[in-house]
Amino acid sequence: MGISFGSKYSHLRHGFGCLCHSPLVAEINARLAGGTSRRSVLRGIAAAVGAATVGLPAFAAEGKPVLLKNVRIFDGKSSAYIEGRNVLISENRVESLVGQDEAVTDAEVIDCAGKVLMPGLIDAHWHSILAGISQIAAMTADIPYAHLVAAQEAERTLMRGFTTVRDVGGPSFALKRAIDEGRLAGPRIYPSGAMISQTSGHGDFRMRTDLPRTAQSNLSTAEAAGISAIADGVPEVLRRAREQLMLGASQLKIMVGGGVTSTFDPLDSLQFTEAEIRAAVDAAGDWGTYVCAHVYTSAGIRRALDCGVKSIEHGQLADEETVQRIADAGAWWSLQPFLADEDSNPGGTPEQQAQRREVAEGTARAFELGKKHNVNMAWGTDILFNPKGTAAQGRHLAKIARWFDNHEVLSLATSRNAALLALSGPRNPYRGRLGVIENGAIADLLVVDGDPLQDISVIADPENSLKLIMKDGRIHKNTLGA
Repeated sequence: MGISFGSKYSHLRHGFGCLCHSPLVAEINARLAGGTSRRSVLRGIAAAVGAATVGLPAFAAEGKPVLLKNVRIFDGKSSAYIEGRNVLISENRVESLVGQDEAVTDAEVIDCAGKVLMPGLIDAHWHSILAGISQIAAMTADIPYAHLVAAQEAERTLMRGFTTVRDVGGPSFALKRAIDEGRLAGPRIYPSGAMISQTSGHGDFRMRTDLPRTAQSNLSTAEAAGISAIADGVPEVLRRAREQLMLGASQLKIMVGGGVTSTFDPLDSLQFTEAEIRAAVDAAGDWGTYVCAHVYTSAGIRRALDCGVKSIEHGQLADEETVQRIADAGAWWSLQPFLADEDSNPGGTPEQQAQRREVAEGTARAFELGKKHNVNMAWGTDILFNPKGTAAQGRHLAKIARWFDNHEVLSLATSRNAALLALSGPRNPYRGRLGVIENGAIADLLVVDGDPLQDISVIADPENSLKLIMKDGRIHKNTLGA
């Protein structure tokens, strides 16, 4: 999906099509840019949230290993639970799966009372800065407000059981650093930085009155805020791609097609020439990582694949031949359950409503075709400007049980999404295996009250169903004794 502060988002709630350009959101761009540099604002935010949250009890490091006993283990891959094993955590790793009768000395023992132990959840299409703030709040608040809300939403994301997210658009570098330093609670973040877009593309959030752009023009407000980066021609694409890598992007995000509610870029439009796409792919490849691309249509997907893009974001309008090409290329298909349901984005013009229905119909077909052709599939939510809707993050996952067995649903949000994240290679900000419970894996773990292999809906109720949340070997929630 596309994103963010710009002139294309016409609604407040996350829908089943990507949000895009509206005049109201253009004003948000101006507020968040606010005449201050993006870097100075983010430095101030990192300092503010750090000062406010350092020393919270959740971050108290345990002084000895932890033994999680009396558990049924979903290891991130298998269709059945591993029984008769306890899990020993040493520092931030799974040291071993030990026999339930095997003695373990000098460890803190946590009795999980026969509940399910599973890896932390991973959302492969998230927007850390943009998900939990409404348009009206962004328009009326002080400039740093959006980033402070993002810090608050990061903790809520973790409390929903999402221990890792792939951020596919937005200035999340400072938030990531504050979380990684233990200054505040939140998920691991794989940041893309600014979305790279052509002029008139899905990441061009300017108004018509901002044109034409000349050598003397200032950056647009969205660019100054680090939301998007407009690039035309190979040299500019290389420059903007390299800038995001310099800032710490673990992968790059480019816009290769139009959006559902966009004003200036039609849904069926092709964006970036092959030479421009290859420039972004080359820049990422030189850094040892990959490019993901916002695109819906078959023509756009084929162009992206031909140029070496490794992750297709959305793609709900792909035909079967194109889906086979995704599979043949060994690329990933990152899908979101954009459906005409309670989480949909209402309103819009008749044309936009028709496009949303088209995408909703395509969603069902996409999941079916992806499974049929054994595509490398990933899952994400793409929630934007929806502070109430973020609570449904787990419900978005449970929805895809329409097309997958429950163990496949859980695998998508754990080991499969983790495999996609691993494409970042040497730019991977977190060393170790995610999304699995096995010797040496990172200790991002959940204890679930219920049986998600039989009833996936328990994932949609994290407040009640998640009894223990551990990230990086640190316990952020433990209500097992309650």
